[in-house]
Amino acid sequence: MNNDIDQPIETLIINNCEVTLLGTAHVSKASADAVEALISTNDYDAVAIELCPSRYNALIDPDSLAKMDLFNVIKSGKASMVTASLALGAFQQKMADELGIEPGAEMKVAAELAKQSHKPVLLIDREVGITLKRVYRNVPWWKRMELFSGLLASVLFSEKVSEEDIEKLKEGDVLDATFSQFAESSSEIYGPLVNERDQYMARRISDDAQSGKYKSILVVIGAGHLKGIKAYIDSQLQGTKSIAELEAIPAASRWPKIIPWVIVGLVLTGFSIGFNRAPELGWQLVVEWVVINGALSAIGALLANAHPLTIITAFLAAPLTSLNPTVGAGMVTAATEAWLRKPRVGDFSTLKSDTVNIGGWWKNRVSRTLLVFLFSTIGSAAGTYIAGFRIFEQLS
Repeated sequence: MNNDIDQPIETLIINNCEVTLLGTAHVSKASADAVEALISTNDYDAVAIELCPSRYNALIDPDSLAKMDLFNVIKSGKASMVTASLALGAFQQKMADELGIEPGAEMKVAAELAKQSHKPVLLIDREVGITLKRVYRNVPWWKRMELFSGLLASVLFSEKVSEEDIEKLKEGDVLDATFSQFAESSSEIYGPLVNERDQYMARRISDDAQSGKYKSILVVIGAGHLKGIKAYIDSQLQGTKSIAELEAIPAASRWPKIIPWVIVGLVLTGFSIGFNRAPELGWQLVVEWVVINGALSAIGALLANAHPLTIITAFLAAPLTSLNPTVGAGMVTAATEAWLRKPRVGDFSTLKSDTVNIGGWWKNRVSRTLLVFLFSTIGSAAGTYIAGFRIFEQLS
C-alpha cells in the first residue's frame, strides 16, 4: 500500500493475484493524481476501471454523440433513454464544473496510462443501459414518471449544484448521486443501482483475478462502492447473483401494457353510450376528447419551443394516438420537429456541452427534439386521463 495516497485503498489476494482497490471521487483532482501515482510507481499487470463499454467509449470518444441517428432513436422508442443519458451526463458535468476538473478524469487517466504501458484495460461495471432498465423495471409502474421527471428536473431546474450533491458524488458516482434522493428511501432503486453493481463488479474482479492471466491488478472504483465490493470478495461472493442474472432484463409487467388498451376500450364505450343517448351528446364527447387531449399535447410541444407546425401536429395527432397505444404522440411530434428543423452537424457535436445548462436544451436542435418528444407525450397522457374522466362525468 502507498502511504502517500490520500484516497481509500484496500489490497486483497485472490488466487495468488494481488488486487488493489482504489476508491475515488469521479470529479476530484486528488483521485486522478492518486491513479497516476499508483500506476507510475507500481508494475500492475492490468488496470480495471468502473466503466461499462458504452460509458468507456463515450469517455475516450467525446464526439460519439455526433454519430447518433436521431430518426432511428425516435423510431426505435429510445428517445426516453437517450434523454435520461444526456441528463446523467449533464448532471455529472455540472458537478465537475463546480470543482474545475474533467468528469471521469481518474478513469481516463487510468485508461490512458494503462495503454501507454501496454497493459490491458478491464471494464468491470455493468452496462449503464441494463442498470437503468433494471432500476426502471424494479420500480412500481406508478412511480416511474416521478423517477424520470426527478432525473430531468435535477438538470433542467437546478443551475447550481449543491455542496451536498458534490459530496455524494465524491462518495460514489454519477449514477448514485443523481438518484440518491430516491435511492435513500427506495429499496427498489438502491438494489439495481448500488448493491447489484457491487455484486457485478466483485464477480468481474474475482473472475479476472482467478483467470491466471494477471499477478497484480489495480481496480479504480467509486469510493462508495469500495466497501460493498470488498465485503463480497471477502465472503467469496456469498449472497451474490451470477453475471447472467445481473445482466438479465426483468420481464415487463403486463399492467402497463394492458391499462392503455383498457382506457381506449372505456373511452370508445363512452362515445358509444353518448351517441346512443343522443347524437348531440356523442359529438360533444368527441369534441371534448379532441380539444382536451390535443390542447395539452400541443401545450407540451409549445413548452419545448417546437416549430408551429409541430405544435399543430401535436394537437391533431394526440387524440388519435391516444386511441392507438402502439403509437405515441411524442413519436409523431418528435419526428415532425426533426423533419422541420433538421439537426445540423454542429448540434450533434455540441450536444454534450449544450445540455449542461437549462437554456442549451432548448437551443440545441437535437435536445430540443427530445424535449418535444417528452413534453408532448406527457401532455397527451395527461389529456387522456382528464378527457376520459370528463367523458364519464358527462355520462353520469
